[in-house]
Amino acid sequence: MAGLQAGAPTPQSITVHGQSRVLEVGFSDGATFRIPFELMRIYSPSAEVQGHGPGQEVLQTGKREVELVGLEPVGNYAVQPAFSDGHNSGIYTWSLLYDLGVRQAELWADYERRLAQAGVDRDAPMADKGGSACSSH
Repeated sequence: MAGLQAGAPTPQSITVHGQSRVLEVGFSDGATFRIPFELMRIYSPSAEVQGHGPGQEVLQTGKREVELVGLEPVGNYAVQPAFSDGHNSGIYTWSLLYDLGVRQAELWADYERRLAQAGVDRDAPMADKGGSACSSH
């Protein structure tokens, strides 16, 4: 698992803003990002969202109103959020949070492109695929 890279920015402050649904992260290089919970949820690093390999990603919908109901530290390199929709398996390294902050505009544009390609609305409920993406048979 990716840990801290030498010289990489590390969080100096992390603030959960429940009302505006953003995670504010201030880094050691002076950068501060306000990352929407929805963006964090749709780009979760979990296997449930990313799949187990290229092309297995699961397009997330219906996450606009998702809330952060918990945020636990993972060692000295990450946090593990718990979201109001029950998702709690993604581990967000400092570098991932930094990347989400830096690339917000690009990631939103990519998300909108994927929604359009799939012919679904951002607020559509998630389709029930019947089973877990992580089950092994």
